[in-house]
Amino acid sequence: MPQEHPYVSEAKEGKPVCEWIVALLVCVSGVLAAFGYTTAATAVLAATAIVLGTMRIILRERSPWKVRSVAFDASMSLCFGVGVSLLDLSIRVML
Repeated sequence: MPQEHPYVSEAKEGKPVCEWIVALLVCVSGVLAAFGYTTAATAVLAATAIVLGTMRIILRERSPWKVRSVAFDASMSLCFGVGVSLLDLSIRVML
């Protein structure tokens, strides 16, 4: 019985340089949070996610950041960015 394996290739998927930039920004956010700058850390995470979502919509298949379909990637990135921002805002309002 022959098995069909999904086609996975860096040429077809995302670019490693873009992934390392995102990883660096997540690390910067973690360092900011560790030093007590939680608002800045949240802003870095949210801005990164929103920029990636917007970039995915604009560049479509030429985008260096790809996980699934354009709609999935864009909606997950944008919803994460807006959601993290709203969560931070709601915590600040409660305090």
